[in-house]
Amino acid sequence: MAAFLKRFTPARVALGRSGHSLPTAELLRFQLDHARARDAVYEELDAASLRLPHLLLHSAAPDRATYLRRPDLGRKLNADSRALLVPGDYDAALVIADGLSAPAVHHHAAPLLEALLPLLEGWRLSPSSVVLQGRVAIGDEIGEALGARQVAVLIGERPGLTSPDSLGIYLTWDPRPGRNDAERNCISNVRTEGISYSLAARKLHFLMEQARVRQLTGVELKEDLRIEP
Repeated sequence: MAAFLKRFTPARVALGRSGHSLPTAELLRFQLDHARARDAVYEELDAASLRLPHLLLHSAAPDRATYLRRPDLGRKLNADSRALLVPGDYDAALVIADGLSAPAVHHHAAPLLEALLPLLEGWRLSPSSVVLQGRVAIGDEIGEALGARQVAVLIGERPGLTSPDSLGIYLTWDPRPGRNDAERNCISNVRTEGISYSLAARKLHFLMEQARVRQLTGVELKEDLRIEP
């Protein structure tokens, strides 16, 4: 039965027991996965390792410890970074942020963009940005400063015991500070064991096209693209 259940989920099911506790192997596996999740939260993003042309920006959080204690500082840029943004006539802006898992960005941001950019041929895209110590809402300030009609933020999601490197995508039409999560669309769990790069790119492209037509994102925009993974 245990082997049968484990075929369908990476979650901890049918672990067995040793006396009143878990088997030693399962306990050690739990401790290892917990350590990987903690390491992901504290790991610093190496923007150069992405091998992508980008504008490097910083949030108002000066370091990782402050970022974790002060979520509000991760939602806005510092003064030097704001001065780097030059407005233009852009259909969309693409922003990469470390979020709560730099490994997610290290592993998945570049291959996702490789799948996405050919789908956006003909779009006027702003220069891509990489934000250190950034949270989702920082894309609103960036998008507004660049004059972009919509912004897609690729960000490391909160690590779990089975997924320390899951990448999320948040799309916002008419970005500006003060937008809330109900005004965004999210594609979650982009990783090798989750949503593939190709599928995530097609979903995002569909949402971006629909956002441009309907001039909105969020709860009123449904992702109902009928495609196979």
